[in-house]
Amino acid sequence: MTGTTPIRTFIAIDLPSSVQESIQNQATRLHTLIGSGSIRWVPPVNIHLTLKFLGNIPAPHLDFLKQMLIGIAERAKPFDMQISGIGSFPSSKRPRIIWAGIHAPAALFSLQKEIEEKSTRFGYEKETKTFSPHLTIGRVHQEATAKELERIGNALASIQLGGIITSRVDSVHLYQSDLNPKGSIYTKLFSVPLR
Repeated sequence: MTGTTPIRTFIAIDLPSSVQESIQNQATRLHTLIGSGSIRWVPPVNIHLTLKFLGNIPAPHLDFLKQMLIGIAERAKPFDMQISGIGSFPSSKRPRIIWAGIHAPAALFSLQKEIEEKSTRFGYEKETKTFSPHLTIGRVHQEATAKELERIGNALASIQLGGIITSRVDSVHLYQSDLNPKGSIYTKLFSVPLR
C-alpha cells in the first residue's frame, strides 16, 4: 500500500467467529435448498455489518478516519444486536443479494448515523439509500436466468431459518477491500472500541 494508490475501504461491525459459524450453518441449509450454481456464497470470515462504504480513498486519509472513529466511539456504548430471518434485495421476485436480517437497537442506528454525518461533512460521498442493517450471505450471479431467480425467490420465501442469534457490538473497524475474481478479500486496517 503506497501513499498514492487509492485504497477501497468501508467501516463495519465485526461478528465473533461463533456467530459467523452459526450463520454459516444456517446458510448451509440454503445451499442444500437452492444450490450454489447461480449464487456466490460469502465466506463466514467475510460476513460483517457495513456501516459506511467509503470507496477509494487516498492512504493519507487513514489517520483522519481513525481519529474520526475514535471521536465517535468515545460517545458510544457497547450494545447487543439480534440476527434473525432471511431475505433478499431488491425483492424475493428479483433476488440479487441474499441476507440475514438484523433486529437493530436504536444504538446501532445512532452509531451509523453519526458515522454517515461525520464522513459526509468531511467530503465522503453521502449514502442515498436508507440504512437497512443486514448481513450479506450470498450474491446472485448477474447471468442467472429468470427461472433461476424464481427458484431462488421461492426457496427464500419458504425457508425458516432457526433461532435468533445475539451478538455483542463493542467496536467498529475500518477495512480495506481488494476485489478478486473469486470474491473480495477484506483486510482489517484498524479497530476502535466503543466506550
